[in-house]
Amino acid sequence: MDEVLWAPPDDVVERSRIGHYLRWLRTERGLDFASYDDLYQWSVSHVPAFWQSIWDYFDVIAHTPAERVLVGDHMPGVRWFPGATLNYAEHVLRMPGIGDDEPAVIAYSQSRPPVTRTAALLREDVGRVRAGLRRLGVGPGDRVAAYAPNIPETYVLMLATASLGAIFSSCAPEFGTRSVTDRWRQIEPAVLVAVDGYRYGDKPVDRRAEVAAIRAALPSVRHTVLLGYLDPEATPDDGALPWSELAAPTDEPLAFAPVPFDHPLYVLYSSGTTGLPKPIVHGHGGILLEHLKMLALHHDLGPGDRFFWFSTTGWMMWNFLASGPAVGAAIVLFDGNPAVRAEPGRPAEPDLGGLWRLAAESGVTYFGTSAPFLLACRKAGLRPRDLADLSALRGLGSTGAPLPAEGFTWVYEAVCDTLQLQSLSGGTDVCTGFVGGVPLLPVRAGEIACRCLGARVEARSADGTPVIDQLGELVITAPMPSMPVGFWNDPDGVRYREAYFDLYPGVWRHGDWITINSRGGCVITGRSDATLNRGGVRLGTAEFYSVVEGLDEVVDSVVVHLEDAEGGAGELLLFVVLADGLEMDDALRTKIVRELRTALSPRHVPDEIHQVRAVPRTLSAKKLEVPVKKILTGTPVDSAAATGALANPESLVAFERLARDRATG
Repeated sequence: MDEVLWAPPDDVVERSRIGHYLRWLRTERGLDFASYDDLYQWSVSHVPAFWQSIWDYFDVIAHTPAERVLVGDHMPGVRWFPGATLNYAEHVLRMPGIGDDEPAVIAYSQSRPPVTRTAALLREDVGRVRAGLRRLGVGPGDRVAAYAPNIPETYVLMLATASLGAIFSSCAPEFGTRSVTDRWRQIEPAVLVAVDGYRYGDKPVDRRAEVAAIRAALPSVRHTVLLGYLDPEATPDDGALPWSELAAPTDEPLAFAPVPFDHPLYVLYSSGTTGLPKPIVHGHGGILLEHLKMLALHHDLGPGDRFFWFSTTGWMMWNFLASGPAVGAAIVLFDGNPAVRAEPGRPAEPDLGGLWRLAAESGVTYFGTSAPFLLACRKAGLRPRDLADLSALRGLGSTGAPLPAEGFTWVYEAVCDTLQLQSLSGGTDVCTGFVGGVPLLPVRAGEIACRCLGARVEARSADGTPVIDQLGELVITAPMPSMPVGFWNDPDGVRYREAYFDLYPGVWRHGDWITINSRGGCVITGRSDATLNRGGVRLGTAEFYSVVEGLDEVVDSVVVHLEDAEGGAGELLLFVVLADGLEMDDALRTKIVRELRTALSPRHVPDEIHQVRAVPRTLSAKKLEVPVKKILTGTPVDSAAATGALANPESLVAFERLARDRATG
């Protein structure tokens, strides 16, 4: 991990947005920081001063001023900027540095031709939909739900909803009826906006039956709006309105309701793999300040940039991407299957190069994706630099899972050797990253460069002691503005406290294993609730997968540790998905064992290796180690996992069968 793959240029302070912020701090605050670490330490030890500087540096529009920055110092229960009123949508649509006739949204889709909205047209679109929502009686506090993909209309709807002080929530249309209703029954939306279907690659997916079922299951819905996306000629039925009526021309000027700093902006959801998804409420002010900080100071985005992150509307990275124009960056959207090429009149064919060609065509300067996508490209032998002109790329973001060292190396060999790769980790819970990259620090293979400004991240040992250069629980020991306002319908905050503050009172426990080294770099090694514990040594799952899935024969894998009630070593079980046509045999088992023993340690050698057809994953592609472990220890499938939250619920059958065989064998 000492291998430096990218180093900041000599003039980074002169050219970067964080460099400009440092000069502003010197001029406006009399503060001089010699290094990123000095700046970081100030940001987490002088919390109110840091966040006030973010407010002032980005010239946040306050309709009424704040009485102070922070009230209280014990989490949860602090209050940020009491008395202040503002509106998130107002700041996004300010679009500093984007001219009226310049693109603000560039959208690609496998369902229709590309769409570009200039800054002026985006404001006009939001104004029209805002007026349409008002005609439907939507006002502050009402919930507007979107069963819609990553397209301009969904983005416009979110901003229009926020402009009114109403509350937005989205589910991607690949979510099944049960997954959607499990989420939206909790928040009782007044308006449902849904597409008729979509195209995934060359496959049309009709969702009208799902929309009808969702609507029937939500008695709170007063109005349904249908967007003809799969079929532009689709006509609404049963009293639903067409999108064209919601977005009809209006003389009503675009305006923004001033709301308190912690007024709900949108509701995001935990994956809901082991019960009802947690409805996580985020506020206008907290999301605004956090995203201004991350997008500008860490990702170095500003006027002239084009910002892309591959995401659906069911993943928090869509909400993160949505804030791009607030720092002056145009955003690039994509809806479809990123692993196939689909052209009219031709059958779809496997192709991982599509997003890279899209980046070249649209002039993307920051390309965001998931670690599994990058590793899939590497495994396929892809060289994006040979497929497309990626000379505009300055930054590449990776999240969703830890990116191992070989993923870093592949990016610099196969994509571009001059861009900055930023691996980051955070969560839906805060709608941002706790740890990530920054233009001031080098990129080292396999290492997340830093803890982010204003995020007091520590690693804690089993007894709660902060540790350096040792694996520990990732905790946050100071409040952040984008920590949730709360959970929906949790008036006493019981569920909220149980989710994050049950282990260490007053300290946020995130549920990841992290190692923070002496220079401030970080390595995430998997979920702490999925830890492998062999002989008293905790092993993260991320390094395990890096080795196993590095083998040509292995497509995917999941590993679980079953503890021994008597205190013994327990059992380490590995499940692998093999390439087409391959079957598990003794030779392959021996090879897997040899690789794990050599690359990691004898403790990583599994007791059993089984071939399965698929690894259970959430709709946002996260592996489900914990439900697998529960099933293998006797928990019924329906209790171990909410199958509606899975991309492939049928994958659980193999584990249920194995659990039964083990119990009877």
